[in-house]
Formats: sequence, structure tokens, C-alpha cells
Amino acid sequence: MAYVLVGLGNPGQEYEYTRHNTGRIIVSALAKKFDGKVLIPDTFMNKSGSAVAPLIKNAKQAERLIVVHDDLDLPLGTMKLSFNRGSGGHKGVESIMRAIKTKAFVRLRVGISKTTPKGKLKKPVGDEAVGDFILGTFKKDELEILKKLAKRAGEALEILVSEGREKAMSLYNQ
Repeated sequence: MAYVLVGLGNPGQEYEYTRHNTGRIIVSALAKKFDGKVLIPDTFMNKSGSAVAPLIKNAKQAERLIVVHDDLDLPLGTMKLSFNRGSGGHKGVESIMRAIKTKAFVRLRVGISKTTPKGKLKKPVGDEAVGDFILGTFKKDELEILKKLAKRAGEALEILVSEGREKAMSLYNQ
């Protein structure tokens, strides 16, 4: 089975360039290059599992699933590959874990949080502030940062597919 690449986000123009659509933005940029199945669900974030479940029927297939999504715990312009980890509170990831009954899949977590001038993470606090932030639109310079990151993400995924996830993690998780 080929890899399945999924970009999480919300459908509709009003969400197109929001931080919560980071997965869709990155996967859209990589879709032409990726040698496998690409899925950009037309479901809302917290229902992502219903779009993924028809493609992933068992735990073995789940190991070839790559889910790209926004992550508040990482600064904008950074990414981290992980495998067989919890959702970190991400509703789209939780939905997928429930639908496919495993957490043993690859996640490409893409940072969306701001940082202080000294590089310290500056993320919103409280449900309302978090909601407003993740549904806020990227500024033009932030989209440029994401565009550069998409290139790096593509390189990481090429290594993951050709040489395995451990190799990709060792090279790209710094």
C-alpha cells in the first residue's frame, strides 16, 4: 500500500488561510510532488476521521498514514514528525484516532505560534483566545514562512517514504 497524505483543516473560503488550515495549505503545496494518495478532507476539522476511515482499514495501513496539521506547541516556521503519539488536544487528530482505532500513524506537526524576540513560544491562553487565534488568518509574511516550510516538509516526506520514518525524524526533528 502506498502512503496516504492527509492535510487537516476546515472547508470553505472563510477558513482558507486560517492557522487551523495549515495542514491543508502544506498538503496542497505538496500534492503534485507526493507519490501516493493525497486527501484534503471536505469535512470540518473535528470530523476528519470520517474522511480518513474509508482509506485506512487496519493498523498496518495506518502505519502508512501521514497527517499534516497545525500545532500550537511549535513556533511558526517549524515542524516535527511524530509517530504513535497522543493527539496533544488536536480535535482533528483525535477524530482520526477514534475512526481508525489507533494512534500508530505519522503526524507532521506544523508550528503556528508566535514567538518573543528572544525566541520563546508565545501562544494564546484560554479556550476563547485559542479559538480566535487558530481561526485567525495568516498575515502575508507568515504565509511566506509556511511556503518555505512546505519545501522542507516535502523533503522530509520524501526521506520518510524512501528511507523510513526514523531516518526522516532524525534529519528533520531539530
